[in-house]
Amino acid sequence: MADQANKYPENTGGLFYVDNQCIDCDLCRETAPNNFKRNDDGGYSIVYKQPENPDEVKQCEEAKAGCPVEAIGSDGT
Repeated sequence: MADQANKYPENTGGLFYVDNQCIDCDLCRETAPNNFKRNDDGGYSIVYKQPENPDEVKQCEEAKAGCPVEAIGSDGT
């Protein structure tokens, strides 16, 4: 389960975030490419844009549900 205390500082503020459990598997970037991108320096994903419509929310929820290490949270601020 993702933990706000361990989220990467590069995440944009808002509901969704990625924490330090990310293994850079690319699933979230493939599932919700409008919202997740890779931090090339660190080798992990971040939320670079919070969802702005129902389709993007659905894609982010799918990415969260599919994350193999549960590194995506949806309790952010």
